[in-house]
Amino acid sequence: MKKAVTPYTIQSITELHRLLQLGKPEHPLVSVIKFEDTMCFDDESLRSVAYNFYCIALKKNFHGKMRYGQQYYDFDEGIMTFFSPGQVITTDINPEMKISGWWLVVHPDFLRNYTLSKTIKDYGYFSYAVNEALHLSEKEEISIDSIMENIKGEYASVIDHYSQDVIISYIELLLNYCNRFYNRQFITRKSVNSDLLVEVEKLLSNYFNSEKVQESGLPTVAYLSEQLHLSPNYLSDMLRSLTGQSTQQHIHAALIEKAKEILTTTSLSVSEIAYRLGFEYPQSFNKLFKSKTNVSPLQFRTSYS
Repeated sequence: MKKAVTPYTIQSITELHRLLQLGKPEHPLVSVIKFEDTMCFDDESLRSVAYNFYCIALKKNFHGKMRYGQQYYDFDEGIMTFFSPGQVITTDINPEMKISGWWLVVHPDFLRNYTLSKTIKDYGYFSYAVNEALHLSEKEEISIDSIMENIKGEYASVIDHYSQDVIISYIELLLNYCNRFYNRQFITRKSVNSDLLVEVEKLLSNYFNSEKVQESGLPTVAYLSEQLHLSPNYLSDMLRSLTGQSTQQHIHAALIEKAKEILTTTSLSVSEIAYRLGFEYPQSFNKLFKSKTNVSPLQFRTSYS
């Protein structure tokens, strides 16, 4: 059996600069790097790395493959990726590879004592897989270029009491723009996403009409995401943009429809139906059913008798 490679953890922005053969960072906790100025990692031990800080990258003219988790993904021009501290990224080693664009790296300590240190976790795209990267239009690229230049210019100038406040504001602006751009991406790819919605409904229907629900319990967001080769956050955001409901809400909706079918076509007791639908405790089934329909399972059955 092939031995798994332990990812190399890049602990600091200073260490990243050294590995990229750049000079020392002008600020130890935040840096905007131009990809044109970097050297591709040529050490095999750096093929799989985890960064100890946030990474926001706008990649242009990048032709290569990157792996996130267990899958490889091809890249196009004009894409953005977002990684949280500790996420493992694997890239093909290619000393000849040329790439342009921006790479913003921010250590969590830079955000400490700011609201952003907590709210940055609410930006779901930090949990998206690489194949769910943000594809930018030319106009959107210009907006990102401008913010990156402003962040770099701010810490490169004379540092004063307001410098960190200003940089934090620029980072928040950048993240909010990316929220807008991702929402636009959901809209412009609506036909593709609609096909995924059909797949979600088919998966849930097949699940509830098979023995899986009794063998494995209720379907989970992780199960659907895995079947569709999407990250859980991206799937929920995509479904919410189409229907206003998260993945979990879609699971509950399919469950309730199946429960209604069984209640009106069989004489099984409510407890038997609960067990058949993967509930360990009938009370949990009763509570969920009533929360979604405003009536208990028995009341629903009686109304159809």
